[in-house]
Amino acid sequence: MQTDCTEEQLEFQGLGRRRVEAKFDAGRVSSDGGILLLRELDSRTGIIDRFSRCFTDHRDPDLIEHSAEDLVRQRVFGLCLGYEDLNDHDTLRGDALLATAVGKVDPTGRDRKYPRDRGKALAGKSTLNRLELTPAGATSRSRYKKIVARDEDVERFFIDEFIDAHAHEQLERIILDVDPSDIELHGDQQGRFYHGYYGHYCYLPLYIFCGEDLLMARMRTADRDGCDGAVEALKWLVPQLREQWPEAELVVRADSGFAREEIFAWCEENEVEYVIGLAKNSRLLAMVAKDLQAVRDEQAESGGAVRRFSEFNYQTLKSWSRQRRVIAKAEQLPGKSNPRFVVTSYSVERFEPRELYEDEYCQRGEAENRLKEHQLDLFGDRASCTQMRPNQLRLWFSAVAYALMLELRRTALADTPLARAQTNTIRTRLLKLGALIRISVRRVRISFSSVFPLQQLFRRARDNIRRAYQVPLPA
Repeated sequence: MQTDCTEEQLEFQGLGRRRVEAKFDAGRVSSDGGILLLRELDSRTGIIDRFSRCFTDHRDPDLIEHSAEDLVRQRVFGLCLGYEDLNDHDTLRGDALLATAVGKVDPTGRDRKYPRDRGKALAGKSTLNRLELTPAGATSRSRYKKIVARDEDVERFFIDEFIDAHAHEQLERIILDVDPSDIELHGDQQGRFYHGYYGHYCYLPLYIFCGEDLLMARMRTADRDGCDGAVEALKWLVPQLREQWPEAELVVRADSGFAREEIFAWCEENEVEYVIGLAKNSRLLAMVAKDLQAVRDEQAESGGAVRRFSEFNYQTLKSWSRQRRVIAKAEQLPGKSNPRFVVTSYSVERFEPRELYEDEYCQRGEAENRLKEHQLDLFGDRASCTQMRPNQLRLWFSAVAYALMLELRRTALADTPLARAQTNTIRTRLLKLGALIRISVRRVRISFSSVFPLQQLFRRARDNIRRAYQVPLPA
């Protein structure tokens, strides 16, 4: 006879003569055992500690139980583990393993000040929400929201992390991939604007990557040109890079949305090279008409894709101040013509047309993959707050989570099957690990699943972290 599930017990399809029943009553069991790898990495690199110093905490230290650093670490670790919603933390606050990773001396929450909080060591959604909603002008006299993010220091944090990570390297070439992206909005957020290209209401943040490293994630409204603010961002970023690597060649790489006179002119005046896409138009197509006809004829004979490259000097009728070198790709795919154009400051002596397009410009696709990883795997596209400033802070939290996961991949997973894995794969394969937590006066003991398939890789990841960052652990 079928029995209805009660709120306490869940029944499933039977196994032979046996009933299959389940209940949420295992106690201190976590599904996020891999958080210990992130804790080990963060405690040795200090990434979140340095980020938390970008906040000013106006609260009375005698009246709080969660420091600003604890709140930031809880939020960033939650994103790394896949918990993008603050509502999740009302349950996670009772997770003793996450509390251990955050650094709570009392991971069970047994000694919390108020009876209603006992057994829950971490902050709930309301406390974390106040962290995000604090206005820039908050002071110690503000009623609830008193932890202020200093915007300039936060932006400086990301470039400092890049410089620290590569300070021992003599970089000869630094390529800055500049890209906008859309964050779709579903409510009545401040600054919402319908963008015709993306086809919905959105924000239009500006990203700058160097390789895998995220150097800037700046929130913008969508009622602007996609390249708006790019020159200002480069003016702020380039001098800092030049101070660290004065002999390095700097290159700006971007799509056709950044093919603007102001960007070209600034790069030329400041000895910064550029490789930027150029939108096709009737004049450009006329200049490659013979090549387009030639590849159509060749493709008709061969049946496969055919491409040719050429170059010429080009100047727009009004907007450009002078002629510039343009690389043209005439390509015929089966049933489709695919011409592309790139404008560059490089001479033919430095890069032949095919080399510049295929080996230089096309590599910007890797930056787009990293952008997707930040937005989709680490929830950088969450912008549900009414005001724009909290949404900018959420973008930064996701960027810090990205930096932490990047360092995990770069250090802990080096020379392993997950060395090139994206965040979602690392989370699923390595961080989502069943763990039983036992806490005594002298130790926190975690028992992992005995049938976890990647036990050896997990051990190796921990060992890689310890070898890369030789620091003594606290007694």
